[in-house]
Amino acid sequence: MASEPAGDEINNSEKEVRGNGSVSTDASGGQASEEGHFKRALGLVDSSAVVVGSMIGSGIFIVSAQTARDVGCAGYLLLCWVLAGLLTLAAALCYSELAAMFPQAGGQYVFLRRTYGPIAGFLYGWTLFGVIQSGTIAAVGVGFAKFLGVFVPDINSSNVLISMGGWNLNVLQVVAVGLIALLTAVNCRGIEAAKFIQTTFTAAKLFALAAIILLGFLAFDRFGGLQPNLANFWNAVEATTHKPLVGFDLMLTVGVAMVGALFSCDAWNNITFAGEEVKEPEKVLPKSLTIGTLIVVSLYLLANIVYLCLLPVTGDPHATTVVGRGIQFAAEDRVGTAAAEIIFGPIGKSIMAGAIMISTFGCLNGLILAGARVYYAMARDGLFFKKAGHLDKNTGVPVFGLIVQGVWSAILATTGTYGNLLDFVVFAALLFYLLTVAAVIILRVKEPDLPRPYKVIGYPIVPILYLVSAALVMAGQFKRPEYPGFGLLIILSGLPVYFLWRSRKASSNAEPQG
Repeated sequence: MASEPAGDEINNSEKEVRGNGSVSTDASGGQASEEGHFKRALGLVDSSAVVVGSMIGSGIFIVSAQTARDVGCAGYLLLCWVLAGLLTLAAALCYSELAAMFPQAGGQYVFLRRTYGPIAGFLYGWTLFGVIQSGTIAAVGVGFAKFLGVFVPDINSSNVLISMGGWNLNVLQVVAVGLIALLTAVNCRGIEAAKFIQTTFTAAKLFALAAIILLGFLAFDRFGGLQPNLANFWNAVEATTHKPLVGFDLMLTVGVAMVGALFSCDAWNNITFAGEEVKEPEKVLPKSLTIGTLIVVSLYLLANIVYLCLLPVTGDPHATTVVGRGIQFAAEDRVGTAAAEIIFGPIGKSIMAGAIMISTFGCLNGLILAGARVYYAMARDGLFFKKAGHLDKNTGVPVFGLIVQGVWSAILATTGTYGNLLDFVVFAALLFYLLTVAAVIILRVKEPDLPRPYKVIGYPIVPILYLVSAALVMAGQFKRPEYPGFGLLIILSGLPVYFLWRSRKASSNAEPQG
């Protein structure tokens, strides 16, 4: 087995001709054929739109139901969202320093590879491709189809088109696959087309969410949750057992309950994947990460305050009214829809469905845009399909990487396994976030002379607080040990794949060059 590359060899892909050249160096050290180049087309507004658009999907309208069942009171429900928002903002500030230092395609993959070596970078990329990015794309695509079903009743999971053994293909899945294919095709046309969709739909979703929040606050004559929620503000009770939560058990429960909020806040780091397409990245990347994250976590907190004004936390799963079911037992966990029905009446269901469709469409585009840039960086290191490391000479985007990502996401959407995979991989995603934030401290010590156009505010307090807090949240997940266990298994499953790619690269390097 060839020894691990070190120093400049590890960062060979960082030395390739980028931005202006049309001839590049392939993973084996030879010259690749003429190809396109990345275009720095994303300004501050566009980059912030990628951050905001990738973060806001359907989670804010759904996950508060599970959080409410976990903690059973308004105080700790809000605390979960506040803590998740603060953790996300702290991580975004730390990533800003790394993104300004290494504004290259691949983002977090590059940060981990530079700090810990190629294995760490590959395991992140492996988990991202296998579950985190592709699984989220599948989930968001199916989420869009579900809410489209509000307007087109035939679009539902019961409408099965093909049944083979234990596998069923339904209309819901077909719509999801069609949407993934459509947005993948748009992204293959170039960054300008993807940027237009991202900025337009992000503006639309921000307007829709802000309007629902404002109208919710104005509907004070329908505040069915304010009084009961204030009366039991800090009385944490588990929904199914009705057991009061105190002390260490309460702390662990809050850690578990935060998972949904953290997942809803996720994907803010996607803009770092496209660092090579950002104008003035040393300035724009830190600003877009901070501004975009601040906007989203603020809106999320305000949305939950509106929910708590309109609906009681606790409820009866057998109740026939939205107020009677409360946040805990909102129909199909659609807390946002329940709130909209209180604000707008029966038409609220359709209004919220339309808002979520706009939100998920923009979210899906951002996820598709960003993910392929990581596989491009991996391919340049000889750790992914070679074709994924080439840019189309006409569009300047990694078309093959986009297609591979789209195909795998579509497969996950048709199997229906993405939901369980995403539940299990939250622990793994947190682990990579923790390692990346730690990289800020490690690189300050190991490479103090590296240019740092942006330095994280409050260093080293902010990174350390994040590391401690994230570790506590991860410890809380051991309350459901199958989650961290399976997440670690997914990561470790990449080890044999890594050594396979490494051996292939070594064999390619050993071949005589023509």
